Amino acid sequence: MSDDLCTRPATELAALVRGREVSARELLDAHLARIERLNPALNAIVTLDAEGARAAADAADAQLAAGRPVGPLHGLPVAHKDTHQTGGMRTTWGSPLHRDTVPARDELAVARLRAAGAIRVGKTNVPEFAAGSHTFNTLFGATHNPYRHGLSAGGSSGGAAAALAAGLVPLAEGSDMGGSLRNPAAFCNVVGLRTTPGRVPTHPAPIGWSQLSVQGPIGRTVADVALQLSVLAGPDPRVPISLSDPGHPFAAPLPTELTGLRIAWTPDLGGRVPVDPAITEVLMAQLGVFRELGATVEEDCPDLRDADEVFGVLRAWLFEASFGDQVRRSPDSFKETIRWNAARGAELTGADVGRAEVAHTKLYERVVGFFERYDVLLAPTTQVLPFPVEVEYPTEVNGVEFDDYLGWMRSCTLVSATGCPALSVPGGFTADGLPVGLQIVGAPRSDRRVLEVGHAFEQATGHGLRRPQLG
Repeated sequence: MSDDLCTRPATELAALVRGREVSARELLDAHLARIERLNPALNAIVTLDAEGARAAADAADAQLAAGRPVGPLHGLPVAHKDTHQTGGMRTTWGSPLHRDTVPARDELAVARLRAAGAIRVGKTNVPEFAAGSHTFNTLFGATHNPYRHGLSAGGSSGGAAAALAAGLVPLAEGSDMGGSLRNPAAFCNVVGLRTTPGRVPTHPAPIGWSQLSVQGPIGRTVADVALQLSVLAGPDPRVPISLSDPGHPFAAPLPTELTGLRIAWTPDLGGRVPVDPAITEVLMAQLGVFRELGATVEEDCPDLRDADEVFGVLRAWLFEASFGDQVRRSPDSFKETIRWNAARGAELTGADVGRAEVAHTKLYERVVGFFERYDVLLAPTTQVLPFPVEVEYPTEVNGVEFDDYLGWMRSCTLVSATGCPALSVPGGFTADGLPVGLQIVGAPRSDRRVLEVGHAFEQATGHGLRRPQLG
């Protein structure tokens, strides 16, 4: 019964707790026992507050017993990304510089999950300062993939994805600049949503106007992700790009058929990214599912020229603004890829950033035109399969070498530059049992649409039901 609880969808667990069929304390204890048993090998959760969580679970049960109103996540254990500030709980950003940092208060996403009734269990592992899509750091080490020990869980929300796949928690959240929610979701056979910029307001943030990095939900099912989004989304006056739409409509039931939907499929983002043939083979076999669900599917791709420049320049500019002064004062305290990205940002001129923003605007206009002809775009989430944890980052795929450490993430970074919402859902498995993610990209602000398409595909295939074999 304990392990059964730990692998059920969060939507089911929320109903069980609200109906008092399972207490919040019973649910928490089941997850704590699983964490104790499995986390030492996975290294997904790096800070744990079992006693604080038990006290919160007992309070949640008392609230139900008293008949007081409860939130949509009432009594569900949640683990927060270790780059998201948690009041009274260590937040390290995966860096020895912050090994003892304890923020005074929750940041906005954490506070919203708590207000919805979620029980804070601990923090999930990240790469140093969330830089890169492979989760390892000198403070805690590497997170292992639950489907095959010794392989990467992706990143930067790799600890979150591994924890969900292994049943350590039913809820987790993360952030995504260049694939940090989508990439680990693909590697760990779970669901990650890069939200429309401003859909989930980020506060505090050093540059509140930036639209490159977003926060969002990650879960075992699309409905779990939608449930979390219903409490994470919604305006905040302190965040200049926050969207005015309320979050609660995201919790509405999702469809299981796609009649009339117009789908574009691209195996390589219009020839712009090399992809492991094993990934392409798995995803090509899924296209018939969408036709059976009532959709039309054509091979096409928006014009993504200059997306590399847009992402590269704006990312470097953000790294210089966020880390430049610290890197110059103490370069040995940062990994080489952060030093490289900050240095690249320091070399930029105002004209460079201006040209990137002009290109960004034109890219957005072309993408809007593309989505007048199609409802969603399907593409590989990742260009590579999970690789050994000892490898810092892949340097080539399918015989194509990359110029820098971002090259193997371009299937996600090019999409990030468009400003479109993008969902990674389980897309199947290779012949030797490694997960493959399918990326569903929608028109700007169409977060609900990508969730609907992902849910219908998920229900038709059941790929997400294939859980890892753990001790």
